[in-house]
Amino acid sequence: MSKDWLGITDKVYVVTGGSSGIGAAIVKELLDEGAYVYNADLKEGEIRHSHLTFVQTDVTDKQAVDNLVERVIAEKDRIDGLVNNAGINLPRLLVDAKEPNSKYELTVGDFEKMFAVNVKSVFLLSQAVARQLVKQRAGVIVNMASEAGLEGSQGQSIYSGTKAAIVGLTRSWAKELGEYNVRVVGIAPGIMEATGLRTLAYEEALAYTRHKTVDDIRAGYKSKTTTPLGRSGKLSEVADLVAYYLSDRSSYITGITTNVAGGKSRG
Repeated sequence: MSKDWLGITDKVYVVTGGSSGIGAAIVKELLDEGAYVYNADLKEGEIRHSHLTFVQTDVTDKQAVDNLVERVIAEKDRIDGLVNNAGINLPRLLVDAKEPNSKYELTVGDFEKMFAVNVKSVFLLSQAVARQLVKQRAGVIVNMASEAGLEGSQGQSIYSGTKAAIVGLTRSWAKELGEYNVRVVGIAPGIMEATGLRTLAYEEALAYTRHKTVDDIRAGYKSKTTTPLGRSGKLSEVADLVAYYLSDRSSYITGITTNVAGGKSRG
């Protein structure tokens, strides 16, 4: 096997939400493979690299997204792929029977925030980047879904709904863009190792919505009854698949969403 098996050295990629969590792992993996990466996030991450460019971007704002894509094209004259990774998750109940209108019951604001970051941004980035990919008649869009979007998730209904939307967008855009040699694929992570996004506030909210304790939630991260492989996933295991899907090694794969969840399911 050649050292550059993936063949993505010097390719140009845009990654949203690349400053932390899975996004940062994706950025690191692509840089390790020799690619040029533009990280579109609100705050700069810790990674510094000659092939990495941070562009402060509100991914829910069309003008900011258009400015980002115009800059990449102006500097690199092409885009080889987009990773729609930015996302937000606010565990909430549809109805809090114990305390109606509590802080853990869904509000319109919660709904709009999650759909803006998780779905609207994917539409805005994909449209702006796809205009260039279609011109090139080459390129890949990778959309970050979630195991919750495939299976549903107690206490995370709106988040699950946003990620189910990503699965539908992925299938549809693959059908539309295939004639231009542009592929669209989804990735659905399950329970992953702790990141800065798995805050105590998040765990407390999730525990409340599931009538459990935070300790119960944490125990589930490595339970074989939850995940057959008996552990949380590594961020690098998601990043590896992203890099593969961005490469021509996966050139006949489009329109699917791949579950990276250690065998986890609701059954």
